[in-house]
Amino acid sequence: MILITGANGQLGTELRHLLDERMEEYVAVDVAEMDITDSAKVEAVFAEVKPSLVYHCAAYTAVDAAEDEGKELDYAINVTGTENVAKAAAAHDATLVYISTDYVFDGEKPVGQEWEVDDQPDPQTEYGRTKRMGEELVEKYSKHFYIIRTAWVFGNYGKNFVFTMQNLAKNHKTLTVVNDQHGRPTWTRTLAEFMTYLAENRKDYGYYHLSNDATEDTTWYDFAVEILKDTDVEVTPVDSSQFPAKAKRPLNSTMSLAKAKATGFVIPTWKEALKEFYKQEVK
Repeated sequence: MILITGANGQLGTELRHLLDERMEEYVAVDVAEMDITDSAKVEAVFAEVKPSLVYHCAAYTAVDAAEDEGKELDYAINVTGTENVAKAAAAHDATLVYISTDYVFDGEKPVGQEWEVDDQPDPQTEYGRTKRMGEELVEKYSKHFYIIRTAWVFGNYGKNFVFTMQNLAKNHKTLTVVNDQHGRPTWTRTLAEFMTYLAENRKDYGYYHLSNDATEDTTWYDFAVEILKDTDVEVTPVDSSQFPAKAKRPLNSTMSLAKAKATGFVIPTWKEALKEFYKQEVK
């Protein structure tokens, strides 16, 4: 049986829709059904479901809040919660798929270079620190695991950059977007398909990086221009100093897709993914 944590989140919802399309059976839980910070509850749900495969999508992702008012919750979900899920998965000999982030790196690699799966993590934020601790706990307790790092996630089922730009464009003729933070967008559909591809095809366990592909270097500004290209909104590039934030943003989030591609999984470009996303967008 398949178990999905964080099933009502942006990725968890996408994953449920994908499995529904394939008519695959699964049990979906969110905090109401299984608070991952409660080890007894986690153990009870695992004992009932007896999963052989766990997609661990539950996470705390409020990057700025994690620096202060959300610090305790960030740790409880991303560290304690992940430890509880990893231990339970190990006890049931279940394969665990854990979603991580580019924030485990310091983001300082020169533009044009990519983060490799075996590069040394050096998180610069509380969010990045707890996600890295989650990675280490999965590695410590799970015998069979996939750790997938991703970045710049967008999809139909949650708050994300595409919806933010679309909403701002309704009331603004000009938008300013940073052009000194480099990376690649990731459509939740592509990520969900990759998660299932690794598990169902029994690919080598370990770390992977997954975003949508790109034919050239990409910034948030480039992403915004593509999102709004069919509108009359003018997008103006600015540097990160114009948008000060509590949590340090990586200047380079671009991750190597070589290992993911070597599995045989075909990764669409982010522009192709954005077109498909628009076709499926929930009205």
